[in-house]
Amino acid sequence: MSSPAIATNPSAPIAIGAKWGKLPLILLAVGGLLGAIGWASNPRQFGYSYLVAYMFFLSICLGGLFFSIIHHLFDANWTMPIRRVCEHLACLLPIMGLLFLPIAILAPTHIYSWMQNLSHPDAALAAKQPLFTLKGFYISALVIFAAWFWLSFRMRHWSLLQDKTGDPKCTYALRKHAAYGIFVFAFSLTLGAIMWMKSLEYQWFSTMYGVYYFAGSVWTTLATLYVITVVLQRTGPLNGVVHNRTFHDTGVLFFAFTVFYAYIAFSQYFLIWNAAMPEETFWYVQREKGSWWQVGMLMIFGHFLLPFLTMLRIDAKLTLPVMIPLCIWAWMMHFCDMSFNIMPVIHPDGFIIHWLDIACMAFIGGVLSFVFILYFKKHPPYPLKDPRMDEALGVHHSGGRPPIAAAD
Repeated sequence: MSSPAIATNPSAPIAIGAKWGKLPLILLAVGGLLGAIGWASNPRQFGYSYLVAYMFFLSICLGGLFFSIIHHLFDANWTMPIRRVCEHLACLLPIMGLLFLPIAILAPTHIYSWMQNLSHPDAALAAKQPLFTLKGFYISALVIFAAWFWLSFRMRHWSLLQDKTGDPKCTYALRKHAAYGIFVFAFSLTLGAIMWMKSLEYQWFSTMYGVYYFAGSVWTTLATLYVITVVLQRTGPLNGVVHNRTFHDTGVLFFAFTVFYAYIAFSQYFLIWNAAMPEETFWYVQREKGSWWQVGMLMIFGHFLLPFLTMLRIDAKLTLPVMIPLCIWAWMMHFCDMSFNIMPVIHPDGFIIHWLDIACMAFIGGVLSFVFILYFKKHPPYPLKDPRMDEALGVHHSGGRPPIAAAD
């Protein structure tokens, strides 16, 4: 039985206005110019501003890889309409490898203080060797990006081959990559979060930090997927495959990870507070100084309570005037979260928005959005021969009778 007709042309280009089509290049150029000026005039501030922006956008790319994996790991069908979007987000990870170069260059001199203490390490640093060494830092980065490159591009390779041939071996190959890929993903994300963000204060111990970064990453990715899906449905490429169920299920997961992130963040804080060990508590004590206390309160009410209460109603997940502002709010909260983790090192007295923060966000965001649009124009916007196509569209087959489409 053939799949139902889909009211879109898979080869049609994305209908983006001339003004919006140039926005990534404008962000890239302006952000890159301002960033270069900042690097030359204030390399330490640039290094930390760039790291905040980098970890922010890395979250979204890793979230895309995660959803690409779980689609095949659980043989899901609801993710089918947005599977190609997730694959393209995941394939931005090699670009993130290139964008890591400024961090790699500035790391020993302006970002990570422990690199300057390697000749006379204290007890906390000595306990983390040989990982916390110059060789360990750069080798771990190479291993992480190599794993992400292999996993993201192999999964998209088999997905695109499935579009051409429809061969079942493509589905089996994708399931195989997902089976080992979930372990590679978990290990590499945790190692990256520890080496690039947690190590800014290397004395600190937290066994939950990888899960903490993962929860925030998936939460932010779901907000991003919701917005991208709305845009692509309105502009045409996904208008035949994206229905209310796609938005509802994305909103349900967005709601679920709102709770999951809050649970992980609170558990980390509570366990450290309860143990009352100085090598753990100093991290939170530092973040109760100045306006960082207000940022912490904002995380409680803005990162959890506001989206939690907003999405309690089922119909809220399908109401664009509610969900689009909420997704934008989620980006703001995730930026605050990354700043809360990184910026107290150089701004211990409180949270500030530096012009380099905006420049670095614009530059990395411009680069990634430009490459994402190139990916999307080059390949079909959704999996053309996914075996779950009919089920994802709510079409049910019964014997030899014609397929019956479920109500949207």
